[in-house]
Amino acid sequence: MTLKFEKHIVVTQPQTVLDCLSENTEFSKQQLKKIMQNGALWLESSQGISRVRRAKKNLKARDQLHLYYDEAVQSAQPLKAELIADEGEYSVWNKPSGMYSQGSKWGDHCTLYRYAEMHLLPQRPAFIVHRLDRAANGLILLAHKKTIAAKFSKMFASREIYKKYKARVEGVIEGIELPHEIKNYLDDKLSVSQIVSVVPNEAQQTTDVEVLIKTGRKHQIRRHLSGLAYPIVGDRLYGEKVSNLDLQLSAVNIKFKCPVTGEMRDYKI
Repeated sequence: MTLKFEKHIVVTQPQTVLDCLSENTEFSKQQLKKIMQNGALWLESSQGISRVRRAKKNLKARDQLHLYYDEAVQSAQPLKAELIADEGEYSVWNKPSGMYSQGSKWGDHCTLYRYAEMHLLPQRPAFIVHRLDRAANGLILLAHKKTIAAKFSKMFASREIYKKYKARVEGVIEGIELPHEIKNYLDDKLSVSQIVSVVPNEAQQTTDVEVLIKTGRKHQIRRHLSGLAYPIVGDRLYGEKVSNLDLQLSAVNIKFKCPVTGEMRDYKI
């Protein structure tokens, strides 16, 4: 049985994070350092609440430590992502299938942003500005300053960023006029996708499609294509057939006006 628990510690005297945890848990100091590096420890203070990774960080009385330990999460090994472009204040990555875009309270060492923080030179913080399903692969942006993250978030919200995806779906798509727009409400929010290319494969009974998205709802492309009765190959959530393949969905093109220089940027895989 996998060990999983939460522990909440109220600090009673000034001391370091590591000393406080050593006194209040049964983990060794080496284990505690790994747990912290893996993003499972949070500090709540008068400044707010955030992850804490520094073992020697000084605590004050009445601070609180929140430890979220999940043995399965802690034992997971991060995948490797491909750096497409390092633009200094932001970077572009090719995220592999199986890598998380975002962490949870239980840890973040298997996420793309943490991978970037650990591998970029010079090292710098990384902030999420949009997401890609864990099962999908392809291009994703990371900001390295909060001001740049805010600018990208605004650009995504105002639909100033062009995003193209490729998918292989179950079934042969015929008789649709291109571009074919799919517009409906997902989770009570307007969702718009547009199929711009269709390449059927009669022999395999599949179709390769290219899709543009004008909104970014959770699992939007997967839900839209499944709603047309053409689920993506390898989609164990919205698919109909059993497949041993990974989700056949890739983010292949992202284009926008650089928030730093004002120049157009166009990244493809």
